[in-house]
Amino acid sequence: FGKLGGKDIMAMEGRFHYYEGYSMKEVTFPIRVMYELGIKTLFVSNASGGMNPDFKIGDLMIITDHINFFPEHPIRGAGNLLGQSQHGHMEAVGYEMYVKLLNQAIAAEKGIRVVHGVYIGVQGPTFETPAEYKMYHRLGGDAVGMSTVPEVIVAHHCGIKTFGISIITDLGLEDTPVEVSHEDVQIAANNAQPLMTEIMR
Repeated sequence: FGKLGGKDIMAMEGRFHYYEGYSMKEVTFPIRVMYELGIKTLFVSNASGGMNPDFKIGDLMIITDHINFFPEHPIRGAGNLLGQSQHGHMEAVGYEMYVKLLNQAIAAEKGIRVVHGVYIGVQGPTFETPAEYKMYHRLGGDAVGMSTVPEVIVAHHCGIKTFGISIITDLGLEDTPVEVSHEDVQIAANNAQPLMTEIMR
């Protein structure tokens, strides 16, 4: 808990991943806590593999929408939790337009390159095969990763506005051999993180 850009914030150091063996309830529990504490806007970030041929390693992708490929839905069994329907409409899942436009303007002002795209959330923990990258891209994805989607769905279910940025840490382009290590991803994420932090601040 502290201040960032003059605003009171609550921040998490890392997150719980579904691929680590946590249940969806555990993965999204921090969002429920944030809701109870009165958080109104959720900023999410992730490292992801880019599938858009216009992307470069180190790009910051403002998330415009997502595709959920997790095998378990995060509000499955939620029932009347928070007095809301379990069958929430997802056409307005979040990634609020006014926040996207604001961040785009800030990035332009500071000379930071940003791109836009659809994020595909998958279980992991393995990186994608070339065929999987090709499939996800042809289904409409621009980047793929192993987080974010469950938290955003639960935030939307709670009525929390959401803004998301993906750091493109590796590329899985069609007809291009894909070879990436966890260390490569960490290096690319660490290099881009100060730029993302500047935008959020």
